[in-house]
Amino acid sequence: MPRRARTAFVGAALGGCLVVLTAVVALHVGLGQHADQVIFRGFLGLSRPTVNSVAGFVARLCNPTPWVYFAVVPVIVALARRRPRVALAVVVILVGANLTTQLLKPLLAVPRAHNLLGDQSPVSVASWPSGHATAAMSLALGSVLAAPGRWRGVVAALGATFAVAVSYSFLTLGWHYPSDVLGGFLIAGTWALAAVGMLFKLEAQRPRLAAASPVTQVSLRRTVTPSALALAGGVALAALVALAWPHQVVGYVRSHEAFVIGAAAIALLGLLVATAVSSAFRR
Repeated sequence: MPRRARTAFVGAALGGCLVVLTAVVALHVGLGQHADQVIFRGFLGLSRPTVNSVAGFVARLCNPTPWVYFAVVPVIVALARRRPRVALAVVVILVGANLTTQLLKPLLAVPRAHNLLGDQSPVSVASWPSGHATAAMSLALGSVLAAPGRWRGVVAALGATFAVAVSYSFLTLGWHYPSDVLGGFLIAGTWALAAVGMLFKLEAQRPRLAAASPVTQVSLRRTVTPSALALAGGVALAALVALAWPHQVVGYVRSHEAFVIGAAAIALLGLLVATAVSSAFRR
C-alpha cells in the first residue's frame, strides 16, 4: 500500500477512535456531561433578537434543501477539472458522513440533563452527533478535495470557518450541545481521510489513470498557512470585540470561562480537521 494511502487510512482510524471517545465522554461520563451543559449555557447567554436572526439565517444554510444545492458545487468542480474519481470521492464523503450521523442519532439517543438548562433548551434526546455540523464540515472537506492544489489550503480555511460559523449559530439557538458539534466534525473528517486513502490506493493500482491526470506538488507550508491565518484572524476579531466593549466582554468571559474554552476548542478542531484533510491530499 502506498505511504500516502496508509497515512490517510491511519488518520481515518484515529478519527474513528476519537468519534467513539467523544460519544462516550459526552453521553456517559459525568464530567463530560457537565462540561457540555456549562459551555452550552454560555452559548445560550449570547441569545438576543438580532443575534438570533443572524444565527438562524447562517444555521439554516445547512438545512437539507439549501445544502443539497451547495453540495452539487464541489462535484461539478471536480468533473469540470476532469477528476471523476475525485468527484466520486466527494459524493462518498457527503453521503457517507451524513448517513452515518443520521444512523447514529437514534442508536446513541440517551436522556440528557435538559432540566439543568432551563425551558429555553429545545435539544432533542437524539442529538449526538449534530447533523448540521456534519453537513457543514462534509461540504467543506468535499470542496477541499475538488479544489485545485494551489487553492486547497485557502478552501480548507474558508470551509472550516463556514462550518464553525454554522455550528456557533445553532449552538446559540440552543439546537445542540457543543459535543454534538465535535462528533459531527470528526465523522466528516473520518470519511474524508478514508476517501483520500482510497484515491491514493486506486492511483497506485492503476498508474495509467494517475499519469493521465498530472498534478503539481503543493508545499506543506502553502497548505497550512491559510488555516493559521484564519486562526489568527479569529483571535484578532475577538480582541477587537473585547476592545470595543471591554466591560461587557470581560464580565461575560469571567462568568463563562468554560464557554470560552469550548468555543475555542470547536474552532480549533474545525481548522485541524480541514487542514488535516488538505495536507493528506497534498499533491
